[in-house]
Amino acid sequence: MARRGNGIVAFSLVGVIVAMGGLAFASVPLYRLFCAATGYGGTPQIGRIANTESRGRMITVRFNADVAGGMPWRFAPAQAAITLPLGEEQPAFYSARNLASTSVTGVSLYNVTPEKAARYFRKIACFCFNEQTIEAGAEAQFPLVFSIDPAIADDLNTADVTTITLSYTFFPSLEAAKRSGAVATAGPHIGAAPARDPLIQRTN
Repeated sequence: MARRGNGIVAFSLVGVIVAMGGLAFASVPLYRLFCAATGYGGTPQIGRIANTESRGRMITVRFNADVAGGMPWRFAPAQAAITLPLGEEQPAFYSARNLASTSVTGVSLYNVTPEKAARYFRKIACFCFNEQTIEAGAEAQFPLVFSIDPAIADDLNTADVTTITLSYTFFPSLEAAKRSGAVATAGPHIGAAPARDPLIQRTN
């Protein structure tokens, strides 16, 4: 009986260890799903919205651009800000010039502030998470499409939000972004333009 009891205990411990390993393996994708569903950490929502009624409210979206890890790019938004009605799909553009004497490949992550508005910021298409290569001295134009969910007007927590800031940061590689910890709070890669998408224009 003692041996049987010890076997049950051992089997139970193995089961616990396997379950803990599975949870650890799934923790990153589960965290990403949680962020995408709630807007936690400034993660924008993805996809078009069903209700496009503006409710007469306007929101100003400001655009920010940064580079990390000593990346030799001059990266900037093509527009400082856009004011749009709720529910309206709006295109915007960023540009980057490679200042190095050789080609450089980078990957961009994005974030939205204030964080409480992120769940209402809808990214319909973007250039994030795909590797983008720019030749030496060349420039590239990166498009995106977004909208603001009219449901933001029904949330008392966002009643004071009149301006939202969309920030992109280019890293030398996805591995560099992971090492910096930026991936944990970045929006999920959905609907990004491929590196050679015709909408992404590259010029010398």
